Amino acid sequence: MPNMNPQRVPMPEQPADVRNKNFEEVALGYTAEMAVEEAQRCLHCKNSPCVTGCPVNVNIPDFIEYVKDGKFEEAFEVISRQSSLPAVCGRVCPQESQCEMHCVRGIKGEPVAIGRLERFVADTHNAGAAVKPREIQKTGKKVAVIGSGPSGLACAGDLARAGHAVTIFESLHTAGGVLVYGIPEFRLPKSIVAKEIEGLKAMGVEVLTNMVVGKVTSVDELFQEQGYDAVFIGSGAGLPNFMNIPGEMLVGVYSANEYLTRVNLMKAYLSDAETPIKNSRKVAVVGGGNVAMDAARCAKRLGAEVSIVYRRSMEEMPARKEEVHHAQEEGIVFQNLVNPIEVLGDSEKKVRALKCLKMELGEADASGRRSPVAIPGSEFEIEADTVIMAIGTSPNPLLKDTTKGLETNRKGCFVVDETMHTSHDAVWAGGDAVTGAATVISAMGAGKKAAAAICAYLKEQ
Repeated sequence: MPNMNPQRVPMPEQPADVRNKNFEEVALGYTAEMAVEEAQRCLHCKNSPCVTGCPVNVNIPDFIEYVKDGKFEEAFEVISRQSSLPAVCGRVCPQESQCEMHCVRGIKGEPVAIGRLERFVADTHNAGAAVKPREIQKTGKKVAVIGSGPSGLACAGDLARAGHAVTIFESLHTAGGVLVYGIPEFRLPKSIVAKEIEGLKAMGVEVLTNMVVGKVTSVDELFQEQGYDAVFIGSGAGLPNFMNIPGEMLVGVYSANEYLTRVNLMKAYLSDAETPIKNSRKVAVVGGGNVAMDAARCAKRLGAEVSIVYRRSMEEMPARKEEVHHAQEEGIVFQNLVNPIEVLGDSEKKVRALKCLKMELGEADASGRRSPVAIPGSEFEIEADTVIMAIGTSPNPLLKDTTKGLETNRKGCFVVDETMHTSHDAVWAGGDAVTGAATVISAMGAGKKAAAAICAYLKEQ
């Protein structure tokens, strides 16, 4: 008999007043008993609506059925047929707007906690299994993957399973892309990412760090001098956007990319960090997405009073509801319907305040959200010694500018067809380099789609 409790099994968490002072993982994960109890809520629907919401098409009912029976390793095998990063996806994917949104149990209660179950299965596997090399028949074909974020890792994994020799070129000194520089330790421990990458290496994937393609080498040289048969670009969208308002050049203004990279990758929160972040008393984070939540929650852990400044209402905020909830619990103040118009400085050209206008919602824009409209004469100041701009990113133009025949759109994103093929004969692209900043799982889906197309292409060569 299925468990017909309309409420999902709660996920244990660190208390808010404890976790907002450390960088340890907030969510503590299910026990085996909790996982089995939650899995029993799944009805194993014949038409599997949840699968339609998964960008990589994991067979969700089958893996949950194995969890229900206590067969956790079998559940992992089901997930890993489609997903190269289950421990990552179980933590950071927006399941509430993807697989769980289609769950039948969500009609009269809460949907099955698919993401939490995926995390449990992956963590159980990783805790008990050493990475073992797989016997794979080699094809003799070489593929270069530019970028080691979720799109590049997913693409590399599928290509390696197909027997191709894969080399990942990562510009930073640590592999993982946005998973290591963008997402904080308290949401995604870096040991989890490292474990997933070790799995790829066990399949023969070579990972080269400190390799800035476009500087150290070029896409054309990968073909002409290094003998690669195909290239996949998963370089992400690491170029930060700013508001272009007065005062953005003052000391104490960061892009969220720089701030999070310093905290996550360079460990700026440690006492012996080589690239520390200045001590801040009051931090204003501009933006309402997941990146804004991450930056704000990091600043809180570094001891500051933190405000999130967002020009729309709480209902229009694009961040995951869970991240907003956690930020509120941790004591972060939300300044909604507020738009910055200037960063104010002191005599030493350091940030002293953020000048803002109050807003109201007008007609809906092209995205369906109501457009914010300034209220005349409503200027006010938010005291701050640090301002973090978290208003989006764009792809770095380096690859486009150093490669012949790569078409991009007006936002600098690579133009691709339905197979992720670019305008270059043997180059595919996916993830944020194509869509602009999006989700980890959608980037993985693009990487997998490109891998299938590359395999088909290489068979004909």
